[in-house]
Amino acid sequence: MAITILNNTAGYPSSYDPDAARPVTLIGRDLQTNEYMSAHKHEWGQVTYALEGVLRVTANNSSWIVPPQRAIWVAPQVMHEVTVLERTRLRPVRVLAARAPFAGDECRVLQVTPLLRELILALEQIGDQPSTPRYRLLAELILDELGRSATRPIRVPLPSDKRLKALCDSLMADPGSAQTLEAWATQVGASERTLARLFERELGLSFGQWRQQVRLAHAAPLIARGLPLAQVAEQLGYASQSAFSAMFKKTFGLSPSAFFATQV
Repeated sequence: MAITILNNTAGYPSSYDPDAARPVTLIGRDLQTNEYMSAHKHEWGQVTYALEGVLRVTANNSSWIVPPQRAIWVAPQVMHEVTVLERTRLRPVRVLAARAPFAGDECRVLQVTPLLRELILALEQIGDQPSTPRYRLLAELILDELGRSATRPIRVPLPSDKRLKALCDSLMADPGSAQTLEAWATQVGASERTLARLFERELGLSFGQWRQQVRLAHAAPLIARGLPLAQVAEQLGYASQSAFSAMFKKTFGLSPSAFFATQV
């Protein structure tokens, strides 16, 4: 399927940029599968959140896959890209840089509580009346709730070496692939030893550890839409549901069903 590159500012009038009087703003946008927002940045911070659908956000040499129960905080001035993996009802919350709920330029996966979801929906309903007393109450509550949000470490580091990047891009497109590092080496034009060194040097992980991170990240949209864990395990290349669940719990300290428990 062809990828459609979107205008990053289309549908977002400058009148909705956050300012001191309106520290939080939102304009909803519905996106189709394989639409893509190329690398861009904002003066404000942004909570990239979708009511429905699945996104992949890339920034700071890392990639995150975001199901509806989660959101990504992207700090001001951080270059980032967004790829739509499933048809998405995007509700990006813009936050004035001076009111950012987190310090630094690190991206964070946020657990979206039922309260935060309802606050975002209520903010959207205000529409073109953002200066009312109700707006001010909602904005302050959103900022408070964001600062209290639990963060989840669903992060996949990305390389800069072209050979390693070709391998990683292919594996992210097909996380269930059982192809060995030796086979990948032949495909991308580097020795197995060279690729192993690059994984450790650029990503701080072995090939197996990195592939595991990719598979666990890709579990998010599958579990979020209710696919049985046995099918998730099969699609992601695990020998059994129990093997997948054991690896997931070892990594995150929770079972897959508990980690991705529906929040809404």
